[in-house]
Amino acid sequence: MKKIGIIVLLTIIISQGFSQASSAEKKGDSPAVIAADSNSITKVVVGQDRLAYADKGDKINIRIGNRGLNILESLEGKLPKLEVEKYNDDNSLICEDNDDNKDPKEHRKTHFKGHWAGCEVGFNNYVTDNYNFSLPAGIEYMSLNSGKAMNFNLNFSQLSIGLGRHIGFVTGLGLSWNNYVFDGDNNIIKDSGGNIINYPYAETLKKSKLATIYLNLPVLFEIQIPTDHKRINIAAGPIGAVKISSHSKIIFENGDKAKSDGDFSLNMLRYGVTARIGYENLEIYGTYYMTPLFKQGKGPGGVDLFPFEIGIAFSI
Repeated sequence: MKKIGIIVLLTIIISQGFSQASSAEKKGDSPAVIAADSNSITKVVVGQDRLAYADKGDKINIRIGNRGLNILESLEGKLPKLEVEKYNDDNSLICEDNDDNKDPKEHRKTHFKGHWAGCEVGFNNYVTDNYNFSLPAGIEYMSLNSGKAMNFNLNFSQLSIGLGRHIGFVTGLGLSWNNYVFDGDNNIIKDSGGNIINYPYAETLKKSKLATIYLNLPVLFEIQIPTDHKRINIAAGPIGAVKISSHSKIIFENGDKAKSDGDFSLNMLRYGVTARIGYENLEIYGTYYMTPLFKQGKGPGGVDLFPFEIGIAFSI
């Protein structure tokens, strides 16, 4: 059955290849037909290798012009394996799919892809300058409802610079939405001197928060550790951000809402460090900003609060 199938396939290929053989004759190539048969090899050549068929038992090669097809015998009894080849004018073989023919540096650069673009969701909070979650007396109104103080990041742009196939730098752009949900029935305002002070409410509030939007720019150094056909990704580096907008929002128990736009003496620029570790496209990320949330000396009670984020990232 194998021989019959090959003969049928060869008949179709020969009928399509006559145009190339005819073209060769018009160019002055003298057509030639060579046939050889032995116990192990059967070979037919038409027109100076313009059309060739060779059966070597476990491998059949069919060539038309500068294209070749290898049909390899399967040892597991499955369908035969096919390989496509291309030849130069001097009949030398071009291995198009062989990575060894590519420039090693270009090969590594084009194959490295970092993990930044995608979306992230997690929680945000802040600590004092001694990394303490407990707030000093007098600014308890800044305490957050940690279960509701969430952040969402959309990383929409990425550039990967490979130093090797599994190592390189990653940068890009992203938007970060931070919601600082207060735990008490209060919000914050800026006084005439630009200082952040408490604004309490007599009624019970359903929700009260300070919201910010920042544009992020990271520079990550990433290492990828192969495991079978998957990879463990580890990346870390500095991150900078510029504030786009900020506002406060209050929702009362009866459903009424109040929103106030303003800068709230927030730092326009901030920088920090970010790190992430994950398996393929699922990662855990963390970011700590060394720039205080509010301008120097303008924070609540004059205390500097340093924001951080931690959550899960889905990269694409």
